[in-house]
Amino acid sequence: MAEYFKDKVALVTGSASPRGLGRAIVNRIAKEGTNIVILDLNPEAVQKAALEVKNTYNVKTLGVACNVTKEADCISAINQVKIEFGRLDFLVNNAGVLKDNLLMRITEADWDMVIDVNLKGVFLMTKSASKLILKSPTGRIVNISSVSGLIGQAAQANYSSSKAGVIALTKVSAREFSGRGVTVNAICPGFIQTDMTDALPDDIKKKLSEMVPLKKLATPDDVAGTAKFYLGEDAGYITGTVLRVDGGAAIGM
Repeated sequence: MAEYFKDKVALVTGSASPRGLGRAIVNRIAKEGTNIVILDLNPEAVQKAALEVKNTYNVKTLGVACNVTKEADCISAINQVKIEFGRLDFLVNNAGVLKDNLLMRITEADWDMVIDVNLKGVFLMTKSASKLILKSPTGRIVNISSVSGLIGQAAQANYSSSKAGVIALTKVSAREFSGRGVTVNAICPGFIQTDMTDALPDDIKKKLSEMVPLKKLATPDDVAGTAKFYLGEDAGYITGTVLRVDGGAAIGM
């Protein structure tokens, strides 16, 4: 167990799903003794996830149901963290949604939903958590963007725009929080092996793999390791950066 992570408090948004990226990040740092706040939309799911993490890793956990697009929800979530733990050291903004379609077919509602969750949600949670995390001597914020935010993807005008916004917000936050020693960095995953990709036909999954120079999809653990690095002691002098975890998909872009 790394002493650096022990007894610190981390909040990871979108972390209730057992096979999701958020849970992989939770598992990676809970294994090192970090106390965990599971934050997601479904009240039953967050409580179940918090109990599973607590029993598996013997750390303190808190499950919080929160809609990251609502400022009141975000403020309430941070207040619960303050009451339960009195501190917040790590914030991972992972919650996100997809609603893909060709630009000419994207509805205003689908545009707003993706922008609200993926970009506004990062803004609101970071803003709400800022006062508490700025008090930490090792404050760290990691934002999950996407390769789509770097290169743009057909049928993802809403998603790519939201993730590009996350990159810009990461750089602004890094500048504003640097005076208090809080680092802010972004990860841009490529195609990740999840429940959503598992449900795709085999020929589609094969095509996705062939688009990646390493010829395979990432696992949530591949990205979780990068998140742990950014949260860790070795990344204390790194801020405002964007790291691709994409198997080389964006080489040359």
